[in-house]
Amino acid sequence: MRHGEVENPTGVLYGRLPGYHLSDLGRKMADRVAEHLAPRDITHVVASPLERAQETAAPIAALRNLEVATDSRLIEAANVFEGSPVGPGDGAWRRPGAWVHLRNPVRPSWGEPYVQQVVRMKAALDAARDAARGHEAVCVSHQLPIWILRSFVEGRRLWHDPRKRQCTLASLTSFTYLDDEIVSVGYSEPVIDLVPPHLRAGGAKGAGA
Repeated sequence: MRHGEVENPTGVLYGRLPGYHLSDLGRKMADRVAEHLAPRDITHVVASPLERAQETAAPIAALRNLEVATDSRLIEAANVFEGSPVGPGDGAWRRPGAWVHLRNPVRPSWGEPYVQQVVRMKAALDAARDAARGHEAVCVSHQLPIWILRSFVEGRRLWHDPRKRQCTLASLTSFTYLDDEIVSVGYSEPVIDLVPPHLRAGGAKGAGA
């Protein structure tokens, strides 16, 4: 699951910065997804250590009297532009000193390598599978790592146009295992009616990850 909307009045790329919590709308998203998942056989809930992920996971765990586990491998991707504004025309990438970080979009040169994200996210997913063996687990993470893992599993190239990621706020990307192997991937948007239209395709100002 991707976390809900974050309180980000200055519109920065908050990345791994601490102190970014769910907005009122984000908390509503989390509560609604918890209700949506109520019939599911969930026995393990785990989240990225960042506040927005922990707060999104909390109502899902609470309905089952579970504790939210923390797995640092579910954290947001590192990004050198963290803390900078991300709106059109005001991004840090417009400064000549930042151009060196844009030289290789395939790696990408501005942050954590895509392959590294795949390795850690797959390991976290496998750990959640083992913790809920025979049942279901919910992992709360962030847009880019979720999309990169899905792209890898579905056999797509890892470099991509961020505007085309299918991973809206509070969406569910489901990986089904047969024994120890992933056999299918699903995607759903149980609270799409709560997601602002300009955030439904990712990459917009203040979207974060």
